[in-house]
Amino acid sequence: MDSIDRARAGNSKKRTRIQAENEEKILDAALEVFSRYGFRGATIDQIADKVGMSKPNLLYYFRRKQDLYVAVLQRTLDMWLEPLGEMDEAGEPEAEIGDYIRRKLEQSRDHPQESRLFVGEILQGAPHLESVLTTDLKSLVSEKADVLRHWIAAGKLRPIDPVHLIFMIWATTQHYADFDAQIKLVLGKGVEDPATFQKASSTVIDVLMGGILPR
Repeated sequence: MDSIDRARAGNSKKRTRIQAENEEKILDAALEVFSRYGFRGATIDQIADKVGMSKPNLLYYFRRKQDLYVAVLQRTLDMWLEPLGEMDEAGEPEAEIGDYIRRKLEQSRDHPQESRLFVGEILQGAPHLESVLTTDLKSLVSEKADVLRHWIAAGKLRPIDPVHLIFMIWATTQHYADFDAQIKLVLGKGVEDPATFQKASSTVIDVLMGGILPR
């Protein structure tokens, strides 16, 4: 049982469908409250009120505010890592990496609030997520770096550092969530606009792929 499971008070037995649905509702409400007030400013009472649940009922699912905060961040990290985990060594790098970039941009478009909350945690030195980032995240990055090395050895990619390529993809795609206000001030619209999203997607993919595919 990992640290996230231990944080969830209702996980002592197999969760029912209703319990799982309630957890997601609590996490959605917590995301809004933490995003508005930060970890220190947010309270369990605010989150319970937001979700329409009594405080004792909420504490059945999550014992402490810190547990709930970590669960919100972990859910975001799980979402982000899913498309990276699906990068397939048996596929062609242009298609696999291009699809990964596109899906990361979609996540930035559809989940900007999650991204900005996560960035806030990282800027504080990741005090609540250090153990996860040095295990689950590090392990997956290492695994997918090996996939990129395989493609490099096969002559399908230029000899670039695979880990820094992954960092570059994260930085470029998450810019559209974390700097959404700046983008809107410059362009007058963000990536929620279909034409703007398409332009951003095609540009990022063209530039990144143009830099790593064999010339």
